[in-house]
Amino acid sequence: MILDHGEGFLSVYADNESLLRGVGDQVAADEVIASVGNTGGNAQSGLYFEMRYQGHPFDPLTWTVAR
Repeated sequence: MILDHGEGFLSVYADNESLLRGVGDQVAADEVIASVGNTGGNAQSGLYFEMRYQGHPFDPLTWTVAR
Protein backbone atom coordinates (compact mmCIF):
# COMPACT_ATOMS: atom_id res chain seq x y z
CA MET A 1 0.00 0.00 0.00
CA ILE A 2 1.25 3.48 -0.84
CA LEU A 3 -0.09 6.61 0.84
CA ASP A 4 0.38 10.02 -0.74
CA HIS A 5 0.93 12.60 2.00
CA GLY A 6 1.23 15.48 -0.46
CA GLU A 7 4.19 17.80 -1.05
CA GLY A 8 6.16 14.89 -2.62
CA PHE A 9 5.96 12.58 0.42
CA LEU A 10 4.87 8.94 0.11
CA SER A 11 4.78 6.13 2.67
CA VAL A 12 5.01 2.50 1.55
CA TYR A 13 3.65 -0.47 3.52
CA ALA A 14 4.22 -4.09 2.48
CA ASP A 15 3.76 -7.64 3.82
CA ASN A 16 0.12 -6.78 4.50
CA GLU A 17 -2.31 -9.64 5.06
CA SER A 18 -5.29 -7.53 4.00
CA LEU A 19 -5.83 -3.96 2.82
CA LEU A 20 -8.65 -2.04 4.49
CA ARG A 21 -8.55 1.04 2.24
CA GLY A 22 -8.60 1.35 -1.54
CA VAL A 23 -7.28 3.55 -4.34
CA GLY A 24 -8.45 7.13 -3.92
CA ASP A 25 -9.73 6.70 -0.36
CA GLN A 26 -9.06 9.50 2.11
CA VAL A 27 -7.25 8.32 5.26
CA ALA A 28 -7.42 10.08 8.61
CA ALA A 29 -4.65 10.16 11.21
CA ASP A 30 -4.65 7.03 13.40
CA GLU A 31 -6.95 5.19 10.96
CA VAL A 32 -6.19 1.48 10.42
CA ILE A 33 -5.34 0.95 6.73
CA ALA A 34 -4.20 -2.69 6.66
CA SER A 35 -3.49 -5.74 8.76
CA VAL A 36 -0.04 -7.26 9.01
CA GLY A 37 0.29 -10.93 8.18
CA ASN A 38 2.69 -13.78 7.83
CA THR A 39 3.45 -13.25 4.14
CA GLY A 40 6.32 -13.30 1.69
CA GLY A 41 7.84 -16.51 2.99
CA ASN A 42 8.74 -14.95 6.35
CA ALA A 43 8.57 -17.15 9.44
CA GLN A 44 6.91 -14.40 11.51
CA SER A 45 4.48 -11.56 10.91
CA GLY A 46 6.09 -8.24 10.13
CA LEU A 47 5.70 -4.97 8.30
CA TYR A 48 7.87 -3.40 5.62
CA PHE A 49 7.74 0.41 5.94
CA GLU A 50 9.45 2.98 3.75
CA MET A 51 9.23 6.75 3.28
CA ARG A 52 9.96 8.49 -0.01
CA TYR A 53 10.37 12.13 -0.98
CA GLN A 54 10.06 12.95 -4.68
CA GLY A 55 10.57 9.25 -5.45
CA HIS A 56 13.71 8.81 -3.33
CA PRO A 57 13.75 6.76 -0.09
CA PHE A 58 14.91 8.44 3.11
CA ASP A 59 15.20 7.58 6.82
CA PRO A 60 11.61 7.65 8.14
CA LEU A 61 12.72 8.75 11.62
CA THR A 62 13.55 12.21 10.27
CA TRP A 63 9.97 12.58 8.98
CA THR A 64 8.00 11.01 11.81
CA VAL A 65 9.85 12.85 14.61
CA ALA A 66 9.60 16.24 12.89
CA ARG A 67 5.84 16.03 12.34
